[in-house]
Amino acid sequence: MMSSHTTCRLFSLLALLALAGCNERRDPGYQGWVEADMIFVSPDESGRVTKLNIREGDEVQAGAPLYSVDDDLQRADLNQNNATLANAKQTFDRAQALSKTGSGTQANLDAAVSALRVAEARVNTSQTRLTRRNAFAPVSGTIQQIYFREGEMVPAQRPVLSILPPGNMKVRFYVPETDLAKLAVGDEVRVTCDNCAADLTAKIYYIATTAEYTPPVIYSLDERNKLVYLVQARPNKPASVRVGQPVSVFAHAPIPVATTR
Repeated sequence: MMSSHTTCRLFSLLALLALAGCNERRDPGYQGWVEADMIFVSPDESGRVTKLNIREGDEVQAGAPLYSVDDDLQRADLNQNNATLANAKQTFDRAQALSKTGSGTQANLDAAVSALRVAEARVNTSQTRLTRRNAFAPVSGTIQQIYFREGEMVPAQRPVLSILPPGNMKVRFYVPETDLAKLAVGDEVRVTCDNCAADLTAKIYYIATTAEYTPPVIYSLDERNKLVYLVQARPNKPASVRVGQPVSVFAHAPIPVATTR
């Protein structure tokens, strides 16, 4: 049979555990999710995709070939400008020869020089347009999604695919105005989610300056219809999270002054 002193200590311990549990339930953290800043790769001009060098999920390095778009029109334009350049060179040579013998005028020579420079510029432009029919990875990352396949027509400046660089993962969450003073750009926050690393953290790089209503993706009854501020942070282990994954974010507790001493 337990003594009264032992019984009191047991009840006190149970009360403390119950209080801790209540505090934990009242501190669910800030609800958020994972997003990413994709890099979209698109052609300058419309055309038909003739070749895909990659598949979704592939890891690519900067400069790796991605896809090709038909270049018949660009080659025809280059051939035409090369012919114009050849004529401009002949005209320039003739004007220069006449100028040396005194039979030609300076005005004719100046006009020939100008025409030659314009023809050379147009050839350079045509060569650039032709080169850009083959796309290369602007950054290193993972092929996230392919929007146009081989044989499909892609409009000008519409992305054929998207690349996700590892450093472009971000955690987005909303903080009520009363908690805004607890966070600052450069602070580290603790991030938790299903099957996430126990030591997952993120560094805040953006805090909105204007308030907005809680977005509908956050279903907490306590947060609904309140004005909140958007906060974005970069995770320290971007490979351990997935786009669209829901997370909970906790501000790191400040270190007591006595501890720092």
